Amino acid sequence: MLGHTVVALVDNIMVGQLGTAELAAVSLGNSFMFIAMSLGIGFSTAITPLVAEADSEGDFEKGKSSFKHGLFLCTVLGILLFLTVFIAKPLMYAMQQPPEVVDLAMPYLTLVAISLVPLIVFQAFKQFSDGLSMTRYPMYATIVANVVNVILNYMFIFGKFGAPEMGVVGAAIGTLASRVVMVGYLWYILSQKTKSRDYVLNIKLFTLSKDMLKKLINLGFPSALQMFFEVAIFTSAIWLSGILGKNPQAANQIALNLSSMTFMVAMGFGVAAMIRVGNQKGLQRFRELRRIAISIFLLSIMLAAVFALLFLVFHKALPKLYLDYDNLLLFKDNFEVASIAAKLVLIAAIFQISDTLQVVVLGALRGMQDVKIPTLITFIAYWLVGFPVMYYLSMHTEYESSGIWIGLLAGLTVSGVLLYIRFHLLSNRLIAEKELTDPIL
Repeated sequence: MLGHTVVALVDNIMVGQLGTAELAAVSLGNSFMFIAMSLGIGFSTAITPLVAEADSEGDFEKGKSSFKHGLFLCTVLGILLFLTVFIAKPLMYAMQQPPEVVDLAMPYLTLVAISLVPLIVFQAFKQFSDGLSMTRYPMYATIVANVVNVILNYMFIFGKFGAPEMGVVGAAIGTLASRVVMVGYLWYILSQKTKSRDYVLNIKLFTLSKDMLKKLINLGFPSALQMFFEVAIFTSAIWLSGILGKNPQAANQIALNLSSMTFMVAMGFGVAAMIRVGNQKGLQRFRELRRIAISIFLLSIMLAAVFALLFLVFHKALPKLYLDYDNLLLFKDNFEVASIAAKLVLIAAIFQISDTLQVVVLGALRGMQDVKIPTLITFIAYWLVGFPVMYYLSMHTEYESSGIWIGLLAGLTVSGVLLYIRFHLLSNRLIAEKELTDPIL
C-alpha cells in the first residue's frame, strides 16, 4: 500500500524543485485522481474477503470465481473512471483555482487519467493475492514500479539521458509507465507460483455468473463509497486550499503526501485485518476473529504513535524535503509554503491514531462482509461533521489552512470511534449467536 504513495512522493519531490506553481498543479491534478482511485481501490477490496473465505474453506472454484468476476468488474470500472476524469477536466477552470496552476495541471491530468486503467486492474490482482495471504508479491511489483517511476521522472522532468525536458508532464509519463509495468509484473509472478497459477491462467473473463456479479457489487459498491467519502474530504481540502492561493495549496499537498504515507501503512494493517478476519469467518471461529482483530488494532495504533512522534519532532524539517531552498528567486514562496506545511504536519501528528483506527477497523468489518452500516458511519463522520468544520474554519476564520486540517481531525476521530463501536457490537453478537447454536464451542 505504501508503494502507491511513494509514486506520488517521488513526483512531488521532483516537481517541487521546479516551483510552487508546479507542485500545486500536481496537487490539483491528483485531486481528481484521488477521487477516482478511491472508488476503484475501494471497490476492489470486495475481492479479498471472498477469496480469503474460500481459501480457508479449501474451495478453489469459489475462489477463482470471486477473482475472475472481480477482475472483470475492476477492468470495466477502470475504463469508466478514466473516461469520467478525462471528461471532468474542464471543471478545473470553474473551481476558483489559480489560473497558472490549472494551465499546468491540464496536460498532467490527461496522462495520469489513462493510468487509472492499469492501476485498477492491478488492484484486482493485488486484492486476490492478499486473499490468498500472498501479500509479498504485490509489494515486489510496487517496488519495481517505483524504480521505473524514479528513473523516468528524472529523465522526462529534467531532460536527462537524452530525453526531452517536459516538467510536470514528465512526471505523468513516469506514473503511467510504472503502473503498466506494475500490473504486468504482478501477473507474471502469480502465474509462476503453485498456489496462484491456476487462478490467473485460463481466465474465461466473459463467462460470468449473475449471482457472483451481484455479490461482488453488493460488497464492492459500499466499500467504494466508504473510501470515496474519506478521500473526497481530503480532496476538498486541496480545493479549499486552492481558493486560499497557490502557496497554501502547495503546503497542503506536502502535508497530504506525508500523512498519506502513514495512512497507507495503516491501510496495510487494514488489509491484514480483512484477510485474517475473512479466514476466521469462513471457519466460523468468532472468538478467534475478535481476538485477532483487536491484536491488529493494538499493533497498528502502537505504530501510529511512533509516526505521530516523528511528525511532532520533524514537523519543520519534513516540508523542506519538497522544496528547493537554494533557488533565491523562489525563496519567498518556498519559505511561506514550508511555514504553512509545518503547522499542518503538527495537526497530522495529532490525528495519526484516529486515522489508523478507522482504516484498520474498517478492514476488519470488510472481512466480516459488513459494509452497509460502516458506509453510513463514514458519510456522517466526514460530511456531516468533518466538512462543515473545515469549511467554516478555513473560509470564515483566521485559521485558514490549519482550519482545513482541524476539520479533517474532527471527521477522522468521529469515524474511528463509531466504527470501533460497530465492530465491538457486531463481533460480540456473532460470538453470542454461535454459542447459542453450538454451546460446546
